[in-house]
Amino acid sequence: MENLPAHVLVNRAAWTEHNAAYADRSARSTWEQETVSWGLWHIPEAEVQVLPDVRGRDVIELGCGTAYVSAWLKRLGARRVVGVDITPAQLETARRLDQEFGMGLELIEANAEQVPLGSSQFDLAVSEYGASIWCDPTLWIPEASRLLRNGGELVFLRNSTLSMLCMPESGPVTTSLQRPLPDLRRMVWEDDDPGIEFHPSTGELIRILRRASFDMVDMIELYAPEGARDHPEYDYVPAEWARKWPAEEIWRARKASP
Repeated sequence: MENLPAHVLVNRAAWTEHNAAYADRSARSTWEQETVSWGLWHIPEAEVQVLPDVRGRDVIELGCGTAYVSAWLKRLGARRVVGVDITPAQLETARRLDQEFGMGLELIEANAEQVPLGSSQFDLAVSEYGASIWCDPTLWIPEASRLLRNGGELVFLRNSTLSMLCMPESGPVTTSLQRPLPDLRRMVWEDDDPGIEFHPSTGELIRILRRASFDMVDMIELYAPEGARDHPEYDYVPAEWARKWPAEEIWRARKASP
């Protein structure tokens, strides 16, 4: 892979470090999980009810990391599950666990903005803090549309717009606005946890989806449940804050037939 965009190179380097620091260590426990859950506080899919029926369907995960979401979907009965990620270290962890658990996932090293697969191969594309925040939405969302069959669905989880607006340059989220809304389109972190993220506003994201031939089905805001504690790794959103305001959003869209 040559001529990768700057943000892809930066994020691949960051996730190589993250994998060594904690992702590889925690991956096995998430692979062992029997049911799908969402976000920092593992809200059960049975409560959220955002996924379509995947039994016998073909699924692709964009920005799969260690591919635990892919494993969950395979366990739910998906016929073919492909995980795409740009970070070799993450895919190495995913391949090791795939062999151990015997899931039979297909794992591809590629930029989710330009996947080396043919069009109209999948019934569901999913991204849980993968392409959904680390890739340019004007590129990865049309690419997801290309990969989906007509009527196929896109489900992705990202940080909420409000949490990003209240996020300072360093430290946890606050209770006041910290940055202009247009600045969320491309957020460059340059402290001890570098990375480049994309958080377009709700209206802008709807327009991106519609230009890529998607119709909105749902958008679910996630809160921390009562009794939840701060996440041990991702402490940028305290549970107390997230009980009052949504920290995360799950989007569901369907590719329209021509």
